[in-house]
Amino acid sequence: MMMPREKLLQYGPAKLEGYELVATILGSGIKGIDVFKLSKIVNRVIEKKQENIELEDLMNIKGIGSVKAMQIISAFELAKRYFIKDSIIVGSINDVLGLVRDYRNKKQEYLLSITLDGANRLISQKVITIGLLNQSLVHPREVFSPAIEDRANSIVLIHNHPSGSTYPSENDKIVTQRLKEVSELVGIKLLDHVIVTKGDYFSFSENGIL
Repeated sequence: MMMPREKLLQYGPAKLEGYELVATILGSGIKGIDVFKLSKIVNRVIEKKQENIELEDLMNIKGIGSVKAMQIISAFELAKRYFIKDSIIVGSINDVLGLVRDYRNKKQEYLLSITLDGANRLISQKVITIGLLNQSLVHPREVFSPAIEDRANSIVLIHNHPSGSTYPSENDKIVTQRLKEVSELVGIKLLDHVIVTKGDYFSFSENGIL
């Protein structure tokens, strides 16, 4: 199992889960509580309090003293001052549909990718191919290159059906299965493949075939 700091060095911070980012700050656990368990406890408090978290919230956690609490709070403050912009969270199918509304009426098929970080924040949205979705046109390299460049944690694929039918074709299923296998190899989760039309959608994930 790759340790969080090694993972960060190799893949960048966007690839780490929340508790893994906490673990890179903590460095070690305490007697009876390893760093992963302690980090998950801290991460749950952060998820609950979010931007309202205070020093005392962290110091109330067994194993988190004033020094570690100040390190975490300082990291939050730096992010607030210099890095945090209005983030788009992609946490549901409606979030996905909102991002691709302009493609639902297209007369050609468009395959798009949405890349996300470990907190499901939108990193980028890109057109991968234009034209019929088939095995020869959709190469995994074209799909995953943007995600690798973005150091994404996961991706969502979307393509439109100008015919108006959301039912996936055999090509759709074959391409999706192939890309799922590649996603496991490169370590970037394929969260969903969504087919959209003007008034409807089909989610591979919701239908249990991803």
